[in-house]
Amino acid sequence: MERDGGVTGTGAVRPPCNLAGGRSAGGFSDQPAGRMATVTATAEKPVRSLIGCGANLGCPREQLNQAIDMLRFMPGIALLEVSQFMETRPVGGPPGQPAYLNAACLIETSFEPEDLLAMLAAIENTLDRRREQRWGPRSIDLDLLLHGDRIIENERLQLPHPRMTTRRFVLEPAAEIAPDLRHPQAGCTIGDLLENISQRHLHVAVVGIPGSGCPEVASAVADVTLSRQLHAPAALPIAGGPGGTTAEATAFWQETLRQYAAPLKRSGWPGDPHGTVTDYWLETVRLAAERCLAPAGRREFLTAFDRLAAGTVPPHIVLFLEVGPDALRERISYCRQPTRQSDIFADLVSSGLPENGEAEALLALQDDLKHCLTGGSVPRPKAVIRFDADDLGRTVNEAVAAIEAIQ
Repeated sequence: MERDGGVTGTGAVRPPCNLAGGRSAGGFSDQPAGRMATVTATAEKPVRSLIGCGANLGCPREQLNQAIDMLRFMPGIALLEVSQFMETRPVGGPPGQPAYLNAACLIETSFEPEDLLAMLAAIENTLDRRREQRWGPRSIDLDLLLHGDRIIENERLQLPHPRMTTRRFVLEPAAEIAPDLRHPQAGCTIGDLLENISQRHLHVAVVGIPGSGCPEVASAVADVTLSRQLHAPAALPIAGGPGGTTAEATAFWQETLRQYAAPLKRSGWPGDPHGTVTDYWLETVRLAAERCLAPAGRREFLTAFDRLAAGTVPPHIVLFLEVGPDALRERISYCRQPTRQSDIFADLVSSGLPENGEAEALLALQDDLKHCLTGGSVPRPKAVIRFDADDLGRTVNEAVAAIEAIQ
């Protein structure tokens, strides 16, 4: 095989992956094209950073080599490893794009992540990167994936890169050069993340509160991927379930838990390669019950939860849909219309349409889910992708692209 100039290893061709995903974390800069940023190393101790590289316009191999050489000779950066090049198919962007060429670089640097991001953007500008269409073709793409154990979320930068945990075109080259590098949110290594999306029968859970669009998104993902689909077997009570004594409330929530756990039992889980897409997560039932039960009932419920959850198959991947207050209230208002012609957001209707402060209770449950998935103490799935679910059509497209990037 051909050896790439200035690159460790040879070009590897592997269909069918992509670099057509969005850019939540890399490469936007105010630097004019052709000028390199000037920054000063400020971190107290050098850290290892993982960079994803890709191109599908012009001469991708030459452009990747040029970008890697710029990194190699950048003051304050030590280029430790470069993966083989991997040819991948576009997913999620406009149709008709050429194939991509992808790679990963492991560097050591004392730069702060914001400064490193600016340097990557300057390299992109030097190589004539144009940003005319979201997820469109590009002459070069440099994504800051990991920077030590830093976790950052703001308008300019998200670390770790928010979509990397389901992208084979990112994880395969990264695992080649840094399999033991840890992902600070997933709590596992790059090698573990690659193994996670390589399971023979993947369990993908679309997670959110009633009204976030979970059934609709799960159906779309299952249809595109030809996966088995499991719907929530019972309505998640918005108002907290029936009234009555503590014992009656506890029995109600335990029965709801049993219904949700039954389809997920390990004993009946398939082993075929088609995968399963669910529109619920067992932890959502736990969080909702904890908000509604008195302390004595809560303890009894949690004992039952631990027992039942131990016999179920947890999701390998969670697609977490976050809906804003205004969008949620709009959907509630729509579902109240007696003449509505669609069963969209049917989980809101079956759960009992919330009144007044009950919408706030749903949003509080959403906050609990977010904490559980991004910073909670319970074991979280290795791959969690968050989506702004205010625009359901866009959410469907992005969720499908996230899962197609696994292939």
